[in-house]
Amino acid sequence: MGKYLRGKGEGAFKTKEEKRRKDRDLLETVEEVFDKFTLEALYKLINRKVIDVIHGVVSTGKESRVYWAKSPDGEDLAVKIFLTSTREFKKTFSQYIEGDVRFNKKVRRATRPLIYAWALKEYKNLVKAYNVGVSVPKPIDVYKNVVVMSFIGDNGSPAPLLKDVDHVNFGSVFEKVIKSLKLLYCKAKLIHADLSEYNIMVWRDEPILFDFGQAVLVSHPSSQMFLERDVKNVVNFFRRKGVNATVEDVLNEVLGC
Repeated sequence: MGKYLRGKGEGAFKTKEEKRRKDRDLLETVEEVFDKFTLEALYKLINRKVIDVIHGVVSTGKESRVYWAKSPDGEDLAVKIFLTSTREFKKTFSQYIEGDVRFNKKVRRATRPLIYAWALKEYKNLVKAYNVGVSVPKPIDVYKNVVVMSFIGDNGSPAPLLKDVDHVNFGSVFEKVIKSLKLLYCKAKLIHADLSEYNIMVWRDEPILFDFGQAVLVSHPSSQMFLERDVKNVVNFFRRKGVNATVEDVLNEVLGC
């Protein structure tokens, strides 16, 4: 597994003690992410000829890590690994699965099956969104707690988040985000349910929505509340950037299928 993670080299450390401490921290991170079950999932995806090599982590969170990888054809991939050791899934995310008719009767409530269901849910939501033209990473494959999708960015550097972008036409980006929201609702029959400037990337002036694990069907009992929250988050951000918009108008636009 040596080629899955690459360090920065010994020259980056001023002392041997600092090097040992950094190595120890890296080892703990590797053990946390690449446990037995995750290694099995990665080997499966390698055998499927989906992944060739994983270069390094590009995004970290409480529940997952995202790695820049390459396919056997040299395509840039984002490999999202949900941590099987986390205990927060059951508390935080059961509300999004339990109301989803695709999963709520099938998923065991143990942590690992719940995480596997979450990864599958993210993949299926991405497929539904991608197939109707929503600007999302292209879904490629899923196995257990690993989701593989296209990498948005260049040479291992991910595209910036909307919250960190300055030099764009915010009016134009806003219109594209609302178009994606409407496509998501009217065509894919999905609601993102956690949309904000923190899970929209901007790549070549195009907003790309991501993090679809919690996305729900419009039939979900809390769908209206989730939609209104998404719209409020989006409108509040773009209003701070000088875009003249109201929650009521955007809701009417999204719901006007």
